[in-house]
Amino acid sequence: MVQTSSLKALVLAGGRGTRLRPLTYTLPKQLVPVANRPILHYVLDQIAAMGIREVGVILSPETGDQIRASLEANPWHFEFTYIVQPEPLGLAHAVQTASAYLEGAPFLMYLGDNLLEDSLVGLADRFLTQGLDALLLVKEVEDPRKFGVVVLDDQQRLVDLVEKPKEPPSSLALVGVYFFSPKILEMVEGLTPSWRGEYEITDAIRRLLHHGGRIEVVPLQGWWLDTGKKDDLLLANRRVLETLRDQDIAGTLEGRCVLDGPVVIEPGSRLRNVRITGPVVIGKGAVLEESEIGPFVSVGPGCRIRSAHIHGAVLLEAVTVEAASLHDSLIGTRAVIRGTGTSHPQLKLLVGDDIEIVLE
Repeated sequence: MVQTSSLKALVLAGGRGTRLRPLTYTLPKQLVPVANRPILHYVLDQIAAMGIREVGVILSPETGDQIRASLEANPWHFEFTYIVQPEPLGLAHAVQTASAYLEGAPFLMYLGDNLLEDSLVGLADRFLTQGLDALLLVKEVEDPRKFGVVVLDDQQRLVDLVEKPKEPPSSLALVGVYFFSPKILEMVEGLTPSWRGEYEITDAIRRLLHHGGRIEVVPLQGWWLDTGKKDDLLLANRRVLETLRDQDIAGTLEGRCVLDGPVVIEPGSRLRNVRITGPVVIGKGAVLEESEIGPFVSVGPGCRIRSAHIHGAVLLEAVTVEAASLHDSLIGTRAVIRGTGTSHPQLKLLVGDDIEIVLE
């Protein structure tokens, strides 16, 4: 194996997360939990598996302190460098902002709100061994208009790229993971903003292509999720929970509790007369009573759930749900959903922090 430790990583954890509001008014999108872990931590798991030690993290002024606090424990033993991007002016602008940190090294750029099923270890080896200037991951998508799109010739060689095209020339979207040689730093210099007002990495890669850069495009085999929207985040939660295989019960079960399928119950939690259909994760200190939970539910630490039916949902920390039915829902920290005890239809909600909803 080549020395992937020669690679640096650049993780983008800035931006404003407008597609997940109101939740992201108070929480960076990269810290929204999937199976009770921040999305950003899964990204760092992937980077650690490649043997990379130096990780630069792009921060926004508004949420940088929260990102730093989330990474403070640093179980990956990374050497972190934090880089503030004053305005979210695009991926090429983020590279330019990080130029002093990158110092002419080859690097992996990874968007901090993206989740991949596939390991990247083999791709890192491939990028370094072949001496490429860029290795781009792509995935066929139903609506390419929302992504950067690549055009390939009959030999699967890169011909062109376009950012969020109104009329897509192909259905191959750029995944939010890129391997670059130092040449990309020259290509981001002097770019003009796109129609979106951003400095696009697709424009920089197109420059690299026209300057004879060696670029390889690799189709992703497993799933890829850009978790910037509620439904995508819920699907990511489902995909991660699907990897659970066993029951891990560290909490307390009282009365008649029925656990069916993979279930993780973290220490300090207490369940009384609860039916759980896995896969489900219950966070530390949660209390659940007289309820039916699952499948595909993540219950955050300190939640209080009573007389509720919940499936396909993510509940952040200290959420209260009483006498209500939820599905396909994302509920912010300390939010309260309270029914009256009478029958209610299942609710499909996106609720920000500290919101109270009372059903009458």
